[in-house]
Amino acid sequence: MHVCVLGAGIVGLATAWHLQREGHQVTVVDKATPGAGASGGNGAQLSYSYVQPLADPSIWSQLPKLLLAADSPLKLRPQLDPLQWRWGIEFLAACNPHTSRESTAALLALAASSRLGFEAMRADIAPDCDFSATGKLVLYQNAEGVEAAHRQVDLQRTMGSVQQVVSADECIALEPALAGYRERIAGAVHTPSECAADCLKVCRELERALRTRGVRFVLGTEVRGFDERQGRVAALRTDGEPVEADAFVVALGTASHAIGRKLGTSVPVYPLKGYSITLDVDEAPGAAPRVSVTDSARKVVFARIGARLRVAGMAELVGHDAGIPPGRIETLVDATRAVFPQLERYDELHPWTGMRPATPTGLPIIGHRPGTARNVLFNTGHGALGFTLAFGSAARVGDAVNALAA
Repeated sequence: MHVCVLGAGIVGLATAWHLQREGHQVTVVDKATPGAGASGGNGAQLSYSYVQPLADPSIWSQLPKLLLAADSPLKLRPQLDPLQWRWGIEFLAACNPHTSRESTAALLALAASSRLGFEAMRADIAPDCDFSATGKLVLYQNAEGVEAAHRQVDLQRTMGSVQQVVSADECIALEPALAGYRERIAGAVHTPSECAADCLKVCRELERALRTRGVRFVLGTEVRGFDERQGRVAALRTDGEPVEADAFVVALGTASHAIGRKLGTSVPVYPLKGYSITLDVDEAPGAAPRVSVTDSARKVVFARIGARLRVAGMAELVGHDAGIPPGRIETLVDATRAVFPQLERYDELHPWTGMRPATPTGLPIIGHRPGTARNVLFNTGHGALGFTLAFGSAARVGDAVNALAA
């Protein structure tokens, strides 16, 4: 089959790679260059074994502080946008133990599949992407957080995850660069199998490899609509030439909601705006972390990518505002100075913002949607786990495409 993939972020490119490997003809369409959206400066962590959804029961007790504190990692700017209000209500409804457990199980299963897919891609194209497999530490600042971590680890252990709660001293033994933060660590979750990589480099390497294999890229092109015939989409209308195909996969991140409306369905995806900085680091022992680190209190992640440190965090429900307020970058710098006080190179920060496409439950939308043509599939709504889940969701889309072809 000829499959048109709408979107050249990591999810769309992983889908294109999988479909091409399955023997399909593939065209990728995007208004920008590969990885230019939410993939470009993301947190760089591949969190296959620690996928606790944002919609968690603990949100209720944290909500006043998260919404009202000036330095809160979660920010809400109410707008006259029905999607924002509907998404927020559905998100809060999902913050209950049952939904959180169900979402965690589903995300872990998808992440396990995605690990296999990512490794297959690495074996296939050998991307230059600063890949590392040094594990991850999720830090907690108080006994209450450590207790909640024990519960999450116990839950994920029943689902196959291998991880343990460790003390502050054990943290520092695993990652000496945390020594200056010792007094703020009550405990942590250590997952030795977690990985990291530069997602933008992966996107560029996928584009390079796919072009050599005959995948067509139509970039710098806006999607204008669809031509439907006899219950199927026959062509994609763009601001250039139409793109005809046998099947279409919508992997457009936060734009998927608007595209879904053109196709006759509601796609509950809303942007969770995040920020990152990327620092050059010294190679001196203990100066910068080798192990990936997540500070749960600050909602900030740290990932080593080659000779750089990616620092990312925050989640803002502010629509599609692509501005980068200096205060948000200062928050990331302050977090880095606090957690790793020995780092000194802040001359180049490379500030970035991206719109993570999130569903209320945290579960991505994969496959056919009611009300749409039968040859249209979706692969969107991965939130902050797009890099982690991309290759697993690509495999599921591949199964759906093969079913269409049967």
